[in-house]
Amino acid sequence: MLRESLSQGSSDIGKCIVIRNVGMVYHSRESSLQALEDIFVEVDEGEFVSFVGPTGCGKTTLLKIIGGILEPTNGVVRIGDKSADEARRKRMFGFIFEDPILLPWRTAIDNVRLPLEIMNIRKNESDKICQELLRLVGLDGFGKRQPHELSRGMQQRVAIVRALSFNPSILLMDEPFANLDEITKHKLYMDFLALWRKQRKTVIFVTHEIREAIFLSDKVAVLSHQPGTIKKVVKIELPRPRKLEMIESVKFIEYIKRVRSIL
Repeated sequence: MLRESLSQGSSDIGKCIVIRNVGMVYHSRESSLQALEDIFVEVDEGEFVSFVGPTGCGKTTLLKIIGGILEPTNGVVRIGDKSADEARRKRMFGFIFEDPILLPWRTAIDNVRLPLEIMNIRKNESDKICQELLRLVGLDGFGKRQPHELSRGMQQRVAIVRALSFNPSILLMDEPFANLDEITKHKLYMDFLALWRKQRKTVIFVTHEIREAIFLSDKVAVLSHQPGTIKKVVKIELPRPRKLEMIESVKFIEYIKRVRSIL
C-alpha cells in the first residue's frame, strides 16, 4: 500500500495530527462497505491541508475520524499527545459544514456566542470575542440580525466565526463553500484566508473542487475511488498571501493538471 505523508520525515514528534493505518468498514445486515483503507497522514501545526477526491471516496468519513466523531475499524489517530476522542472532549476541534446550521431564533452574535455559553463564559467577555470575530469577517453591524435577514454567504461567515469563538486548535471543514455563487465564494476565500493568517489554525478541508483545494491549501491530499486511500500529496508552492489572480496563472493551471492526472 502507498503510504503518503503530508510532512517530511518519519518522526511523530511535534506533529499536530498523526494517522496510522486507518481503515473504515461500514457493516449492515446484508453487506459490508470498505470506505477507507490504509490511510497514513501527518499534518504539522498551522498547516492548511485539503482532501480532494471523487464522490464517495471517504473524505467526510476521514474528517469525522480525525474529529473523534467516528471510531475507525482499524488504525490509530493521534491529535498531538491525545486520541481523537480525547481531543474532541477537550474542545480542540471547530467544525464547519456545508450548511451553516444557525439557530433561526437567535441573532448572528448569539449564534456565534453559543459555544461560549456552553462553556459558561461570562457574557461581557463573550460579547468582546464575538464582536471582534464578526468584525474580522466583515459583519460588524450585523450582529443583531437573525439568520433569515442574512445572505447565504453572511450565514456561512457566522458559522465560521462560531467555530472559532472558543479558540480551537484545529478547524475541520466539510465543503463549507459549496452551493455559493462564484463571486460570494471568492470573497469568502479571501476573508477566510485573512482570518487564517491572523490565527494560524491547523485546517483540514474537504472538497471535491480542485481549484478550491489548490487556492486555499499548503498541501492537497488526493484520495482514490472507494475504498479511499491517499494516492498522492501535492505540495502547493504558491506565495502567500494568495491572490485571486493566481487562479489564472500558468503555475496554478499546472497544479490543476497535476491533481487531475492523479485522480
